[in-house]
Amino acid sequence: MHLDYLLFDATDDEAGACGFDAMASVMPAHLPGLVREIEAVLGWACAAFGPPAAAEDEGEWGFALQAWDAADHPLDIVYDLTRQRVELPHGENPPGAPSGRVTLTLTLSGSRAFGEAWSEAFPATD
Repeated sequence: MHLDYLLFDATDDEAGACGFDAMASVMPAHLPGLVREIEAVLGWACAAFGPPAAAEDEGEWGFALQAWDAADHPLDIVYDLTRQRVELPHGENPPGAPSGRVTLTLTLSGSRAFGEAWSEAFPATD
């Protein structure tokens, strides 16, 4: 799967756990494209490994999603697992919608199997 906005850095540990971190900062006109990429990544993970769960709960994967406006104020952002949609105020001036640059971070963590599948689905590009 090709990603235009998200560029992930990978980490792993000796026990086999892995992590993938990405940050993207866009103007409001590009926010829908960035949100679609996040939905695609999280949708892939849900389809391939089921719903996210903490490793201590014997889950295969988990994630953290955060957003900030241009003034570095946190924005309300959630991923609705049922609808597989990111919910973030945006568009034509809805209440709470950012008017300037928006920065989003997405962190995924998972098992060795998750990391191997990730590498196949999202190959590193130079």
